[in-house]
Amino acid sequence: MTFYRWLPAPPDAVTQAEAEAAARRVLASIGLEAIDLGMQPRGDTTERMGFVGWHTWLWADSPSDKQWGPVTATATDSGIAVRLTAGASRVQWDMGDGSTVSCGRGTPWSAARTQGGKNIASPDCGHVYADDGRYTVTATSTWSVNWSAAGFTGTLPLQLSRSADVVVGEVQAVTLR
Repeated sequence: MTFYRWLPAPPDAVTQAEAEAAARRVLASIGLEAIDLGMQPRGDTTERMGFVGWHTWLWADSPSDKQWGPVTATATDSGIAVRLTAGASRVQWDMGDGSTVSCGRGTPWSAARTQGGKNIASPDCGHVYADDGRYTVTATSTWSVNWSAAGFTGTLPLQLSRSADVVVGEVQAVTLR
């Protein structure tokens, strides 16, 4: 007598495209954010405006890992186990006046770093406006997201942006005789 045993068919192999698609969906679910713009002078009001010829300090003012990293996540999407590690490496600052500045995280401004608030350049990320006006500053952080899933690995590029309006004024001295 012959016995037959029914076995389910083996699951279809996961393709690299399916693994990457699962990694992209997991990436979208972890809630990475654009950096908060650290700027001094802030330029957000006329009382705290920037000045023509004054050194503006720029930095990623990021209180959480979701704004700079590293962030590691493990999740299952469509039956595919995915592991991600994400971190920002650069910030491209569009200063709104036609200039761009590319930096790492930058150094936060402090009165101590500027000898009590003097016009001292940032050691690693800054800008000087040549003209007064209102500008929209946009900081775009560039992330590298390494993933592995179903025996495949890869890197997903990611850019996140945040903008702020900045007021820059001009200070002039008048000598009276």
